[in-house]
Amino acid sequence: MYDVVGSKKVGNGVVVMWDENKELKYDSFNFQELIDLKINVLDLLDRPVSYAVDPVAHRIMPKL
Repeated sequence: MYDVVGSKKVGNGVVVMWDENKELKYDSFNFQELIDLKINVLDLLDRPVSYAVDPVAHRIMPKL
């Protein structure tokens, strides 16, 4: 799991960014994936640092 450092709305979803070994990486999630993961899209866009991402499993979740 990596801490999300940024997010940006794109056409059909959200791109999330994280720092992995001092390299900025990103992955996109469409709106249906975020709904299925029970992620509040507006919160993800407003407070991306409150989330963590697992790029291998293609999952995003709120940090505890």
